[in-house]
Amino acid sequence: MKRVKAACICQTLHFMLKEDVAHDYAVKMVDEEVAHYKAKLERDNVRFRIMEENRQDDGSVIIKIKKQYNQSSVGDYLD
Repeated sequence: MKRVKAACICQTLHFMLKEDVAHDYAVKMVDEEVAHYKAKLERDNVRFRIMEENRQDDGSVIIKIKKQYNQSSVGDYLD
């Protein structure tokens, strides 16, 4: 029998600009979406670590993140 001892998900998320709104407003919306995403992780008690967060030339944001998978133990993945 096998049992998961520790698990994490590695993701690269691209928060992209909406194309049908003004550029400055689209950048503001991306910033709000990123903040909302981080707040939701914290509110849901998901353990996570942002490995990289980069703003692109167009104003979009790319985040590389390791986060807890379901409620599994994260072991030493986030150290």
